[in-house]
Amino acid sequence: MVYIYTATIHEEDGAFYAAVPDIPGCVTTGCSLSDVIDQITDALAACLCTMEDADDQIPPASAQHDISRTPDDVCTLVRIDTIAYRALTDTKAVRKTVSLPAWMENRADKLGINCSKVLQDALRQQFG
Repeated sequence: MVYIYTATIHEEDGAFYAAVPDIPGCVTTGCSLSDVIDQITDALAACLCTMEDADDQIPPASAQHDISRTPDDVCTLVRIDTIAYRALTDTKAVRKTVSLPAWMENRADKLGINCSKVLQDALRQQFG
């Protein structure tokens, strides 16, 4: 799924603090503006993946003008694609038993086709 949320960022004593007000607990820090944007992007992706996995209701994004903030806060949009994030971070292989007709297995073996790779490629295509 693709989501777009607003993050608020403020600087205090040389440190940068970021939060996504629409997602409770989605907060982080960074040593520069660029770093904190990277950190809040990662934090939001992790929060949203966790919520998806738990079948939690994901709140809609608020309009920026509806988000409470101080005059010194910076607002930035953060775009998250949870499928892409999972592909980058959740690379642990799991064993999945599939059934193939014997002739397909024999033919794939003779041609040196990796059935696991074919299945992964087909699933990625199905995910869009």
